[in-house]
Amino acid sequence: MIPAPDKSDTVMRVGRWMARAGLCSRRRAEEWIAAGRVSVDGRIIDHPAYQIDDPRRIAVDGQTLPLPAPTGLWRFHKPRTILVTRHDPRGRRTIFDLLPEHFRSLITVGRLDFNSEGLILLTNDGGLAGRLEHPRTGWTRRYKVRARGRIDRQSLISLAAGITVSGMRYGPIQATLDSQNGANCWLSISLREGKNREIRRVLGHLGLEVNRLIRLAYGPFQLGKLAPGDLRSIPAKTLNEQLGEEQWRAGQLEKERSGRDHAS
Repeated sequence: MIPAPDKSDTVMRVGRWMARAGLCSRRRAEEWIAAGRVSVDGRIIDHPAYQIDDPRRIAVDGQTLPLPAPTGLWRFHKPRTILVTRHDPRGRRTIFDLLPEHFRSLITVGRLDFNSEGLILLTNDGGLAGRLEHPRTGWTRRYKVRARGRIDRQSLISLAAGITVSGMRYGPIQATLDSQNGANCWLSISLREGKNREIRRVLGHLGLEVNRLIRLAYGPFQLGKLAPGDLRSIPAKTLNEQLGEEQWRAGQLEKERSGRDHAS
């Protein structure tokens, strides 16, 4: 068997190539590798850390790895009390437990915490995920938030200049008070950075306790009427329109080039 290399200049682990090809999740790939089902250059490997720069060198059960699927993007409605992670050591359910088997290798674009709900984007292209998450993309995330407590409109307006909470600097936040119903208020919030638990921490600093948080939109993509737990593909035409020719076609051309090379 080929041992895991001590050092490698290659670009991607075998399991990640398998997941990117849509064959299985990275966790399942590790299981297949441990079972001796995966080979590189005709030799069985026994460690998931083995890295290569060309997926055509990989075979599973003697069959060459299929070419990566065309780049795609999906909308998913994350329910509350579901984690956005591959695996939870405490055994709690994750969004990947809710997805059909052949979608469990998708990559999440950003996160929502355990008690938050609403829109999560998923893709089969790690490069696209990185571009959509990068601050320079500047996409606005929109939320509907219910919180316990009372807040004056001027305090919300002040968030537009950014705020520092416990040493953490948060960028501009657009927040409006929609209604006050007894002990709870409803807010509409928009932001571009989306740091970990940003809305909960900022509103907590203002004396509000968030008890419901729903993401309605990530950039141009809307939650709409998508039911909790549902997954819907975003049409390629829409991706091209929203992401722009340069950003969207870059991944497509690379996959097409790989396919031509493979066929030659």
